[in-house]
Amino acid sequence: MSRRPIIAGNWKMHNNREESKKLVCAIKDSISTIDKDALPEVVVAPVFTSLDVVSESICNCGCERIKLAAQNCFYEPKGAFTGEISIDMIKDFNAKFIIIGHSERRQIFGESDEMINKKALAIIESGLTPIICCGETLEQRELGVTDSHIASQIVKALDGVKPDDVANVVIAYEPIWAIGTGKTCDSVEANRVIKGIRSTLAQIAGNENAQKVRILYGGSVKPETIKEQMAQSDIDGALVGGASLKADSFVEIIKGAM
Repeated sequence: MSRRPIIAGNWKMHNNREESKKLVCAIKDSISTIDKDALPEVVVAPVFTSLDVVSESICNCGCERIKLAAQNCFYEPKGAFTGEISIDMIKDFNAKFIIIGHSERRQIFGESDEMINKKALAIIESGLTPIICCGETLEQRELGVTDSHIASQIVKALDGVKPDDVANVVIAYEPIWAIGTGKTCDSVEANRVIKGIRSTLAQIAGNENAQKVRILYGGSVKPETIKEQMAQSDIDGALVGGASLKADSFVEIIKGAM
């Protein structure tokens, strides 16, 4: 089954409004001459305060070349939740994706599997697409529990999601020990883990739906690693961190995924 690749840039807590605008415009200009049918689905996830200027810049290019994502959300539509942002607020900026369950949200901010599940259900109900992150720490890998830990994360994140809706989610496998460390999980091993994720999805939603799910690799993705990663059978793209903060490196990753 052919799955359209996704190259998503997670800008994390970087770039003010002007810097965000410059970055997305540089990416836009660099891919403007590429046949859009040949491009992977390109996604950028700026900080909340830059969603408007990035959305405007994307819309001004009048293209389907770049999609907007938010880096997080809250699952309630409104209320006394100081510091949070609702899905409807994100939709105001024409975002198509929302990243949830990133290791930094889980580890630094203590987000639980239950909370991630509530977010996934709310995002799907809203008509947007969740990019659900999963992954293991170095300790978990050394203990040999990588596969069972990630399977548990997937099952809990998708609890109560209809099988047909599972087919439309995006999963990002991010070995936590390879994020921002300069280490990269071997492509063959990353593909093995991602195959395991697809097997778990098949148990949840049936094989036909599991084959439709796009599963990304995220863990110090670089221009020099993307071709080997994309050559694997089950890796459908990348969730890019540091290398997405410079237009030239991000564009090289985009081209490498084509």
